[in-house]
Amino acid sequence: MTDLFDTTQINSMTLANRFVRSATWEGMAADDGAVTPRLTDIVTNLAAGGVGLIISGHSYVLPEGQAGPKQMGIYKDDLIDGLTSMTDAVHKADGKMVAQLAHAGTFAAETLTRTPPHVVSVYDKLAKTPRHELTLSDIENLVSAYVRAAERAKEAGFDGVQIHAAHGYLFSQFLSPVYNRRQDAYGGSIENRSRALCDTVAAVRKAVGTDFPVLVKINAQDDVDGGLTLEDSVAAARLLAQAGIDAIEVSGGFLTSKTLSPSRMGINKPEKEAYFEQGAAAYKQALDIPVILVGGIRSLEKAGELVAGGVTDYISMCRPLIREPGLINRWRSGDTRPALCSSDNLCFRPAFKGEGIYCVTAQREITE
Repeated sequence: MTDLFDTTQINSMTLANRFVRSATWEGMAADDGAVTPRLTDIVTNLAAGGVGLIISGHSYVLPEGQAGPKQMGIYKDDLIDGLTSMTDAVHKADGKMVAQLAHAGTFAAETLTRTPPHVVSVYDKLAKTPRHELTLSDIENLVSAYVRAAERAKEAGFDGVQIHAAHGYLFSQFLSPVYNRRQDAYGGSIENRSRALCDTVAAVRKAVGTDFPVLVKINAQDDVDGGLTLEDSVAAARLLAQAGIDAIEVSGGFLTSKTLSPSRMGINKPEKEAYFEQGAAAYKQALDIPVILVGGIRSLEKAGELVAGGVTDYISMCRPLIREPGLINRWRSGDTRPALCSSDNLCFRPAFKGEGIYCVTAQREITE
């Protein structure tokens, strides 16, 4: 298992091990998206707990792209001071952190944004409420918003950025035939469906320079009828590598995919772990950049097999680190029991109530 604790490099960013905290919506920001002490405490504990790289919760780059309550924002300069205080705390704990940049698209929270969600295409049965189909001018503004957000992240001391193009959010909607019904240069072939994302990556790269890490999170496949296939996803990944990304995180499914969602339940056997393994293996064969695999990884043994077997370069986790922010230090110390996470998804409920994310099951065990 020594490979899991090797020092590695992603562009200019040196990482102490191969473990990543995948972007996790904590639901602990202020109403305007500003960083709070609770949010800073969460990521500081992860750094102190041994996580090699922390990816922030999805941070909305435009007000109309907000997905949920108390979501962290990066859409205005007024937020930079709070973001800086957070990255300072992570660095003092010897951690590394990149900012995930996001726009929810059709999944934007209308009750919060007070505007119709912006979407790639408007079509019958897309939604019960009105949607605004992106114009060419809107797409130009979207690219600019990601550039400005990346510049804010760099100014705030983040070690890199990750562009969220998975789980049915806006760039995922561009990539997916389910959502993308456009007849212009942004629809049709996978080259066209990748265009908005690739243009954004290229513009961000130009703005932040060659040494600043730029990552992307993408679906290996959508796991729905007519959705993004693995073949097209690999083709998109090749285009993203050409556009200048430094690493790619492989996930899958939509927020609405139920049993095939990104956060699947009942991961209680080794054979249920790493449910996007096939996608990661395909990416590794096609790309010369590091691959990060997320999705149901619960044991040090499985993590080691994935890296040693050449399936992935990094192991990314979300829910296990909600319950055990010190999991990586526990494993490194010799306590190699699997993560205590029971994959029941109860942790997301308090966040939707505005209480912030935490492991409900662990809390119950403490009080019983």
